[in-house]
Amino acid sequence: MNTAGPADVPARMGLDLTPFRGLRYDPDRVGSLSAVTSPPYDVVVRPDGLHHLESADPHNIVRLILPQAATPTARNKQAAVTLHRWLAEGVLVTDPEPGLYVYEQRDGDGMLQRGVIGALRLSEPAEGVVLPHEDVMPHVVADRADLMRATSANLEPLLLTYRGDGSATGTTAVIERTVQHPPLLRTTTEDGFSHRLWSVTRPADLAAIRADLAGHQALIADGHHRWATYLRLRTEHPSPSAWDFGLVLLVDTVRYPLRVRAIHRLLHRLSVPDALTALGDSFRVRRVDGPLSEAREVLAVAAAEGNAFLLAGDGAFHLVDRPSRDLLARTIPADQPEAWRTLDATVLHATLIDHIWHIPDVPEHIAYIHDTAATVAKAERDGGTAVLMHPVQEEVVRELAGQGVTMPRKSTSFGPKPATGLVLRALEP
Repeated sequence: MNTAGPADVPARMGLDLTPFRGLRYDPDRVGSLSAVTSPPYDVVVRPDGLHHLESADPHNIVRLILPQAATPTARNKQAAVTLHRWLAEGVLVTDPEPGLYVYEQRDGDGMLQRGVIGALRLSEPAEGVVLPHEDVMPHVVADRADLMRATSANLEPLLLTYRGDGSATGTTAVIERTVQHPPLLRTTTEDGFSHRLWSVTRPADLAAIRADLAGHQALIADGHHRWATYLRLRTEHPSPSAWDFGLVLLVDTVRYPLRVRAIHRLLHRLSVPDALTALGDSFRVRRVDGPLSEAREVLAVAAAEGNAFLLAGDGAFHLVDRPSRDLLARTIPADQPEAWRTLDATVLHATLIDHIWHIPDVPEHIAYIHDTAATVAKAERDGGTAVLMHPVQEEVVRELAGQGVTMPRKSTSFGPKPATGLVLRALEP
């Protein structure tokens, strides 16, 4: 665990966002833009969501970000062959000149998010320019690195946030001017979000954005594994090169606050009765009546008072809260800040998963799923245990990231996440 704060290392220049020639679908070569887009690779619920996306259109981007074959090597080779074929056939085309891309998302509930997509110069966490807030799983980084090597492309942008000063200048001014013009593309995806994308190519606008962002620091909201992948692959290529940069979406959360949601756990090989029995007297356990929406409200109330989890998978919901203080003292590392020691994710992994249930944190035993209903359904179907979490407050995330302290992996889900497939970035010709 890294406890060294950014202040321990001299700060370098801030964010360096540069234009690139985006790869985009030719609307005349696909059924519809909505049919070829996908959520980020780690949000796709496999196999159900994967099969649904593959059948939506033969050119759906999921065939690149989650290729299917018998071996990892074959999967990555397949993704590379598919990408090259789509380029040769004109399914994907390269924009005529380099630019940044203003990206907008809206939903029917009044959610509006706008940001800028570009190639961001990579930096190590110790430099204090781009701050991670979660640990990563080495096998996922290795998997993404193999795919990125094979395709020589950034297939989907990371979601990064920064804190503007609230004024309508700099990047904000460029965004607000740009959205007054017709977009390059617009589409509405199955989740009800509408998406619009504009290209920014005017030298004055590009200079204004670059100068503004140079004074800011960013937080990785979504994409820790891909950022770690960027950093790994940068070391494999002589600098300067395109591998010194990575595709990101930067959002000013002062102007456009994000939603913060939880990422749930599915324990494949632990049944709910066995999970509850193992708790003994170390937690309070109460059965909670459904439906799921009402059970989650009970979880929210309990989480406001302390650590709380909702177990499901046996046709019922079980609230697990009020852990033994003695147990926490024995199982939670004492050399971390209070905000870290009291995180639900910390207690879940250090106390429940490691100490009580003795479950290794590997894919054969634990899955991380964003969709609440899907987590419960899979647990009920497979006889496992769904552990439903309550979201962490964004202020806590920023506080810890600012101290250089990373949270347990998959602790948060910021959104809305950018749709994958609207713009890609080639790393080599």
